[in-house]
Amino acid sequence: MTSDDIQTRLGENVKRIRKEQKLTQFQLAEKADLSEETVKNIELSRCWTSDKNLAKLTNALQVDIHCLFLPVCTSFDKDSEDSTVIKKAIAENLKNYVNSVLDDLTSKK
Repeated sequence: MTSDDIQTRLGENVKRIRKEQKLTQFQLAEKADLSEETVKNIELSRCWTSDKNLAKLTNALQVDIHCLFLPVCTSFDKDSEDSTVIKKAIAENLKNYVNSVLDDLTSKK
């Protein structure tokens, strides 16, 4: 995976999450205290953004930073060895998370 791939993934995820929340680029920019041009450039993968801007975006979108870098569906279109490894890692992390939540719930009874 290249730096460009990660930058593209970031842009795709910001755009997807923004649209899921029914926000325009302008609304997200206002909410994140960024310029509309900055949001547009991030979504179009024109440039890398600063960690400060990433923090503003995650706060405005109310997501954890890792959500901005998760693989998008198009990343899995090709059944490559990389996508299989990523799918297994995601499944294992989800399984571990669900198990820890279940353990917490059963220990509180």
